Amino acid sequence: MADDLGYEALGIYGGLSYKTPNLDSLARGGLRYTHAFSTPLCTPSRVQIMTGKYSFRNYIGFGLLDPSERTLAHYLNEAGYVTGVVGKWQLYGNAFQRELAGRGGAGPHEAGFDEFALWQYTTRGRRFKSPTIHYSDQEPQEYPGEYGPDLFARYAEDFIDRHQSDRFFLYYPMALTHSPFLPVPTDAAFDTLNAATARSDTAYFASNVAYMDAIVGRIADALARRGLDRNTLLLFTADNGTDRQVTSDHESGRIRGRKGFPTAAGTRVALVAYWPGTVRAGANSNALVDFTDFLPTLLDAARKQRPSDPFLDGVSFYGQLTKGAFHERRSMYTHYDPRWGRFEPTRYAQDHEWKLYGDGRFVNWMNDPNELVSWQDSVLREDAALAKKKLQRVLNTMPALSQDP
Repeated sequence: MADDLGYEALGIYGGLSYKTPNLDSLARGGLRYTHAFSTPLCTPSRVQIMTGKYSFRNYIGFGLLDPSERTLAHYLNEAGYVTGVVGKWQLYGNAFQRELAGRGGAGPHEAGFDEFALWQYTTRGRRFKSPTIHYSDQEPQEYPGEYGPDLFARYAEDFIDRHQSDRFFLYYPMALTHSPFLPVPTDAAFDTLNAATARSDTAYFASNVAYMDAIVGRIADALARRGLDRNTLLLFTADNGTDRQVTSDHESGRIRGRKGFPTAAGTRVALVAYWPGTVRAGANSNALVDFTDFLPTLLDAARKQRPSDPFLDGVSFYGQLTKGAFHERRSMYTHYDPRWGRFEPTRYAQDHEWKLYGDGRFVNWMNDPNELVSWQDSVLREDAALAKKKLQRVLNTMPALSQDP
């Protein structure tokens, strides 16, 4: 799961600004989803992907995962899987976040992971050059001159090597491509970079994307070299749209990143599923997928019965991967109250073309991705009116926000 990367950044999704040959190749060898959506911001997406629930059910604050929640890792442990997480945690919370929420978040062991190598767990430090990383059963430590994403990738490769005879689940929330945008090891400026004083520069965003793509390629190669690729489901996505400082060229025109905002550029992300011999190569799907759907999908892949928890909101897309029976979403719901920054709480339901907000705004997100026009009932075509009624029924089943009429 890349950090802050909208769908427009990948060549296979029509991106023109950056080189992503590894992800493009995985998509051509697997299944590319065109209608996958995160929440607009990192922590809400991370909690949803871990728990399979909409945010109004269990979101306790920015940077926090409720320790009482059952996660993907818990369920997969029960199914006999060794579980690991590597990269960016952001679910334990710093002192301010814990005080604001009135309770702390969860560490990786509490969340069901057997092993970990993490940035932003018990301490922050840096994530890129000279990173501070917390490995399982060790104290967090700074690694002067090293590059964090390389250390994470090595840990992922080592995890695969050590557990190649086991059933394993490895979750990799990447540090790239989040700001600060700094030179990567393939940039000439990396060797002389002073990690303590370096300032973010969007000129390096392209090399950050390319390096992220190369790491995905390394992990895919690690599976193939060990003969595990045909027995391993590899999924790639991102936690939200691209940083707002970045504008990218796309076959549809220029797209400015809108991380934090509920428009398409803040929530529409890549989703690639690669599984040679199981997922049909070169396939595309316009099925709706949101971040609550990963948990039931991976439980189906592990042959683990869906938990009896009545509040699980996700819909499995496993059948789409295997040509089995599946239930396709007709709509998605997002409850967005991040309690961070200056973002106004909002909630909305959407389908392949339309989006209805809790405050009554009705927009055609597909043809009007910046949502400049709110459609009134008096001018709606019959199909649009039916879509609005469908989405209103979804909103009616969910709790309102104070901003709703």
